[in-house]
Amino acid sequence: MYFLLKSPRRRYFIFFLSAILLLAVIDRLYFSAIPVVRPLDGDSTGRGGTERSQQHSNDHPEAVPHPIDGLIDHAQQEWDQLLSKQVRHLADATAEYRRRRGRHPPPGFDQWFTFAQQKDAVMVEDLFDQIYDDLSPYWGLDPKEMRRQASTWEPRIILRNNSQTSVGRPDIGWLEVWMDLISTIEEFLPDMDIPLNAMDESRIIIPWESLSEYRDKDRAHRQMIEPSNAVDQYMALSAVDEQHSPEPWTPVFEGANRPFWEIMRGACPPESPGRTSNIPHMDFANPPPEFFNYRNFSKTGYVEDFERSKDPCWRAELQALHGSFIEPTSTSTAHELFPLFGGSKLTVNNEILIPPAVYWTDNPQYSGGWNNKGGPWADKSDTVFWRGIASGGRNRADTWTGYQRHRLVSMLNGTEVATTKGSSSPGVNFRQPDYQYYNVWAGLDGRLPEFLNEHCDLGFLDLCCFPLEDGTHCSYTDAHFKLVNPMAMKEQYAYKYLPDVDGNSFSGRYRAFLLSTSLPIKATVYKEWHDSRLIPWAHFVPMDSLYMDIYGILQYFMGYKGRNRHDQQAERIAMNGKHWAEKVLRKEDMQIYVYRLLLEYARLCDDRRDSLAFVGDLQTK
Repeated sequence: MYFLLKSPRRRYFIFFLSAILLLAVIDRLYFSAIPVVRPLDGDSTGRGGTERSQQHSNDHPEAVPHPIDGLIDHAQQEWDQLLSKQVRHLADATAEYRRRRGRHPPPGFDQWFTFAQQKDAVMVEDLFDQIYDDLSPYWGLDPKEMRRQASTWEPRIILRNNSQTSVGRPDIGWLEVWMDLISTIEEFLPDMDIPLNAMDESRIIIPWESLSEYRDKDRAHRQMIEPSNAVDQYMALSAVDEQHSPEPWTPVFEGANRPFWEIMRGACPPESPGRTSNIPHMDFANPPPEFFNYRNFSKTGYVEDFERSKDPCWRAELQALHGSFIEPTSTSTAHELFPLFGGSKLTVNNEILIPPAVYWTDNPQYSGGWNNKGGPWADKSDTVFWRGIASGGRNRADTWTGYQRHRLVSMLNGTEVATTKGSSSPGVNFRQPDYQYYNVWAGLDGRLPEFLNEHCDLGFLDLCCFPLEDGTHCSYTDAHFKLVNPMAMKEQYAYKYLPDVDGNSFSGRYRAFLLSTSLPIKATVYKEWHDSRLIPWAHFVPMDSLYMDIYGILQYFMGYKGRNRHDQQAERIAMNGKHWAEKVLRKEDMQIYVYRLLLEYARLCDDRRDSLAFVGDLQTK
């Protein structure tokens, strides 16, 4: 080494070489210390899809994780956690009840638990959360007033001495169906009057400030009374006597003389966009900033909080993009809280949910026949299939472009999409998502219309014009929609993907889709009795009601040009949903749910409700 350093030229050479080697080592150490973050399907930021890559790669790399992968994994963990809470003994069930509800169970809870066990029910307290969300405000009402309200409403079911009768129009088919359901459990139920909503649309909307006060009263009522002070018998109600009936009670209802959004917005929190934003009509070429709210609720662009995605208070754009808010078929809304049971409601409504009558019946129009749930997944057509009428409210010449069913059919129609110039150009009743944001390869390749024509089969059976035209035509939509032939529900199970969207209210086909071997893709703004029983991305695929995520969903499951196909994930969700529905959405589960709901409702209507409790498991023998 000394010999090499004696020469100045050689010393310079050695120093130069050493410097280069040192820089190389520093470079490697520095960059190897930075973790490599793989972008989510084209997200160049590595932040889960908030910003998307501006470069389109034709490689479609299989190794890059997709946002939906994470949503499915998280849903599976949530489902596993739910199953871990299952109880098999009365003492465990009552302990979990007291922990979650803050009070003792109602009298008869022990009989209810035995009934549920005999029906082989999945006993997880979380599955009954909807009951307590619905009933919470009613703790703010006087029980005597609740009984008066219920006993003069029509239609209603009357329970006395474990036997039921009814009052109301005999032409209301729902009344007979709900009576049939209750007849299977009436022997266990105390006296009560059960008022029913005979309309498709929900009818009670309480101002946010009043509702908050009611819920505060519920929290104030929660207490663990001493077992020695508990009452275990419900009060008996007098027999129905027309000559001595209570003074009639009729709430004040607002009708179609006001836009429904104006009627409902008072139910929104003061700071919410639904309270203040005004979007009377949607210009898809120049949409308002609220149109892009779907990105604010999800860092991936896909539905992460299904309940929040339904809420019009935080989705002000829905006032111009969903028929229930544009012009419902019927509008009759009260702002006074009173007991009323119904099959569905908007998140701003305050009815008490029970299983929809259509779920209890065996009408093959909505079920396809319960013995026919579809064949093996591998035998199904790789197609998105939908048939329905253009319901959802009164679609008129100047409003139809905002209706949800029209938008779904248009966005999945290759011919209609071909009239646009990619995601930068809107259709007459829709705006396409940013292809790069969702990495819609077919769109980036300019082949989205071909992709849709190959994989989608959607169409209307009736255009439902208002005012009504000849039935087969609708002058203001004929240029965009042609009627298609109907298909029996049992035949629709031959297709893998079955989107399900709102009509005038909830969709009566949803339970049948869940029980089938096909995959439901669900978009809704309505709540149902089973909401706390189903986990999005584990039992069904959630879709936003704007449908901006629909192309990304389809491409994730179907792939593109034979790549990035997640058919196994689709089959897994479809089969998980089917098997879970066969455990928690059976007719037996409807009986169990309504049985427990009516015990809680009877307690609320009782003058001694603060003392009514089941404490048999706490009393020493």
